[in-house]
Amino acid sequence: MRLIGMLDSPYVRRVAITLRMADIPFTHESVSVLRDVERFRAVNPVIKAPTLVTDDGITLMDSTLILAHLSAMRPDRARLMPVDLAGHARACRILGLALAAADKTVQRVYERNLRPEDKQHAPWLDRIHAQLTAAYRELEREVELQQPWLFGSAPLQPDITAAVVCRFTRTVDGDAVPEADHPNLTALCARAEALPAFRECPVA
Repeated sequence: MRLIGMLDSPYVRRVAITLRMADIPFTHESVSVLRDVERFRAVNPVIKAPTLVTDDGITLMDSTLILAHLSAMRPDRARLMPVDLAGHARACRILGLALAAADKTVQRVYERNLRPEDKQHAPWLDRIHAQLTAAYRELEREVELQQPWLFGSAPLQPDITAAVVCRFTRTVDGDAVPEADHPNLTALCARAEALPAFRECPVA
C-alpha cells in the first residue's frame, strides 16, 4: 500500500501511525497538496491528503474512511477502538473533539496566513478560536478520566488522534491553546510521542 501526503498534516500522520502500530506494510510518499499539485493529481485527481492506494490499486481518501478500511482489513490489529457500546460511544466523542480541533486549527492557519490581512474577518476568527478552545477544553476533561491511556493500559485510536492533533496545533498555532491550560492532554501527547510508531512518523 501507498500512503500519500505530508506528515505535518494530522490527518496523514494519524493514518501513518496507525499503520505502524498495526504492523501493516506500506510505503509513504511525502507529497504536498500545495507544492506538488501535479504529482498528487496523478495519484488522486481530487488532490486530497491523505490518499491511500491499496494493494489492489483502489484509491481511498479521508483519514476516517481510510482507518475504517484498515480496521475492516485487519480487525485484529487496526481496529483500535473499544468493543463495548459505551466505550465505543465515548471513543467516537473523543475522536470528534480531536478532529474538530484539527479542522479549526487548519481554518485559523489558512485564514491568518493565506488571506490578506485586510480581507480577514475578525468575528469569524473569534468564532473559530472559540470552537477550538472548546474542543480542547472538552478533550482535557476526557483525558482526566483515566491514565495512562484513555481506555486503559494500551493506546487506541482516540489516544493516537488526540495526541497527533495536540502536536499539530502546538506546532502551527501554539499560542491558541496554551499547554498550561491542558496539563493532562499535554502529558498524554508526551507519552504518545515517545512510542516507536510516533517516533517513526515524525512531524518534521
